[in-house]
Amino acid sequence: MRKRTVVAIIILLISSFTVSAQYVDSGLQGSGNTAGKSQSPSDTAENYSLKRYFNALAHRDSMSIGWSFGSSVILPGASQIYNRDYWKLPVIYIGIGGMIGGGIYYNSQYRKTGDSNLKLYSNLFFAGAALFYWGQLMDGAVCYESYRDHLPGRATVYSILFPGLGQMYNGEYWKLPIYYGGLALCGYLWHYNNMQFHRFKKAYNEATLQGADYKGSYSVENLKYYRDYYWRFRDYSIVATVAVYLLQIIDADVFATMRDIDINQSLTMGVEPALIEPINYKYTNNYASVFPTGSAVGFKLNLRF
Repeated sequence: MRKRTVVAIIILLISSFTVSAQYVDSGLQGSGNTAGKSQSPSDTAENYSLKRYFNALAHRDSMSIGWSFGSSVILPGASQIYNRDYWKLPVIYIGIGGMIGGGIYYNSQYRKTGDSNLKLYSNLFFAGAALFYWGQLMDGAVCYESYRDHLPGRATVYSILFPGLGQMYNGEYWKLPIYYGGLALCGYLWHYNNMQFHRFKKAYNEATLQGADYKGSYSVENLKYYRDYYWRFRDYSIVATVAVYLLQIIDADVFATMRDIDINQSLTMGVEPALIEPINYKYTNNYASVFPTGSAVGFKLNLRF
């Protein structure tokens, strides 16, 4: 449980860094619902100032969706303040606080009694707190207003919060089986390798423990080999899972940004045989009996933009 929590925190931090790194290039600095104007390159340094951030919370300036999401990661409810959804703040804080309180209470009761049902209740309450926290992040991204019809930053945040949602936002539904299949495969390998690692780790500990009556069919050397083998591939599976997760975030952002690139639909290319004539006939005298003096047969490439 502790390892999974650490991995989840690492993924969240990497995702937040991904959003922060794309303020300038991917449209994450698009204007919000206050100023209604796009930001010029000269304002880039100003985007990273705390002064402008607090002015945006006070509705005296605009805030990018990246800043809105990142601030809600640290301070739940910041996006709702910027979006003027003040009525949602009590729901968020009562929900998160109440769920955490319930989890702490049932966990303390579990420690006193050892009842496994109380441990289950504690985990469910903590999961509810995490769901409220996730919900306020998603709500902040959904309710964020922009002058742009399609915001690359929104696609990025969607993919961070729910893999594949950015592709849905971009209308690229055909990519969903690829990413979900990749995540499912990596998750299965993660689970299988982890299960085998613990199996051989337990057997190795039993075989090397003084006074233990080990009756397995594997030698100590083989047990150590398989323990390390599945340990290594368990870690590879974790890295692969994170890689697929990050790839779908990058994919959503890049293809959302490319929607704003104007591609001329009249782009054409034509290839046809042609008679190539020299620039200066002074230096040519061959093939005069077949083609005009100095000429040659070749291909002509026509490009129209």
